[in-house]
Amino acid sequence: MDNRAAVSTRAGGVLAATCISTLVVNANTSAVSILLPAISEDTGMSVTDLQWAVTGYSLVGAAVIVTSGSLGDVFGRKRVFQLGLLLFVVSCVIIALAQSGGMVIAGRVIQGAAGATILACGLSLLSVANDGEEQLRAVSLWGAAAAVGAAAGPLLGGLLVDFTGWQGLFWIDAVVAVVCMVLTFLTVGESRDPDRPRSIDYAGTVLIAATLTPLIFAFTKSGDWGWLSAATLGCFAVSIAAGYAFIVVEGRVAVPLLDLALLRNRVLVGSTIAILIGAGTINGLMYLLSLYFQDPATLNFSPLEAGLATLPATIGLVVVAPLVPKLAAKFGGRQTIGVGFLLTTIGFVIVGFTDADWKYMAFLLPLVLIAVGMGLSNGPASSAATAAVPQSQVGGASGVSNMARYVGAAVATALAATIYGTVIANRTADGAAQADALAAGLAGAAWLMAIFSFLGVLMALVMKRHRPPAGTLDDAAASAAAALHTLPTSATAGVGTGR
Repeated sequence: MDNRAAVSTRAGGVLAATCISTLVVNANTSAVSILLPAISEDTGMSVTDLQWAVTGYSLVGAAVIVTSGSLGDVFGRKRVFQLGLLLFVVSCVIIALAQSGGMVIAGRVIQGAAGATILACGLSLLSVANDGEEQLRAVSLWGAAAAVGAAAGPLLGGLLVDFTGWQGLFWIDAVVAVVCMVLTFLTVGESRDPDRPRSIDYAGTVLIAATLTPLIFAFTKSGDWGWLSAATLGCFAVSIAAGYAFIVVEGRVAVPLLDLALLRNRVLVGSTIAILIGAGTINGLMYLLSLYFQDPATLNFSPLEAGLATLPATIGLVVVAPLVPKLAAKFGGRQTIGVGFLLTTIGFVIVGFTDADWKYMAFLLPLVLIAVGMGLSNGPASSAATAAVPQSQVGGASGVSNMARYVGAAVATALAATIYGTVIANRTADGAAQADALAAGLAGAAWLMAIFSFLGVLMALVMKRHRPPAGTLDDAAASAAAALHTLPTSATAGVGTGR
């Protein structure tokens, strides 16, 4: 085999390993909410407590996404990528064999670290294995794999629950991850960044988790404890103290997890808030709809039917994502983001009027509006996060955005679940029928997400104005991938935040 053929084989191996693993991670992430009622029935843990299987995953991902990329740069991207795959296999086996809800949650926490590592190091491997047009093509395919995985996840999860039990998803994911490990070992060469300092901000990683965990715990338990109880206030106090310690540490370490100087960039801060809002609201909505659609007192969908029911939203988001760079270049990224959040606000307001008599078709219009709006807002915001800073700061800006996506998913899902459960409990205590209580709970959570989405509209109004040049293929890939999970750690030219 000549050198050219060897290079082509290595590039093909990297492409296959990273795209397949990304597809599996995103499918797994989007499928879990569909599985929760079935997991609850088998393990005996309430769906309310099992929401930690969703929020715990995102919480750990927020802490690990930047650190795992740094570990790959220092110790070898292939090595850390394979470690991520190994952790993913271990987590899948733990979840599939779990006899209790606590074991499921523990497995999902490990899976959060594994998924973040796979995505961060996988994309780095892909970037260094290709250049020029081949790099753009590879990133585009990676974005497509991310989108397909997220779109197929709920459907695949629902299908497997009916035919193999909820454990089937995790056994299949484990097998695919093992295949990716073998493929990586045989075809992928090692790479690292020789110029990067070997210092890793482990303290920052621990402190970001210490900030988020008590915060989410307070949101989750506030319905039982009371918002002004000593336990809830204590959790908030611990979160604030850990957050303050995180800021102090980040200002002192040589290579911080979060470069605080980046927060002086108004465009980056605005786009990051937009990303946080977008990730939070869509994850919160999908979590609640998965539960609402399957409840016997409402639509009583099977897991497969619930997966099919959420598919229009995911498809709408994926379809609009490749169109966004051109729209942002023509009308301005700021306007595109604002219109996107306006559409999501309208969609959430409609869901805010949910009635116990609603059939599935009543949810279809708001689902499509929310999906299209999310695609319009998240793509330009993701690209703006890296385009707004000098090339030397692109990695840091991308880390901020990726962390915000995980934080938004964790916090918003916890808040939405808290409001959903609290309203249901209050309405039930007042003598309302179960169906009416559930509808009121969903409506209450939807109004919260409508408020968050409207804040996105206001954010777009104050973001910096400038007209971006035309988008590239890389922008389309970044938009598709970023709308669903993470975004590349290289700049994506062409989509700004304003006109």
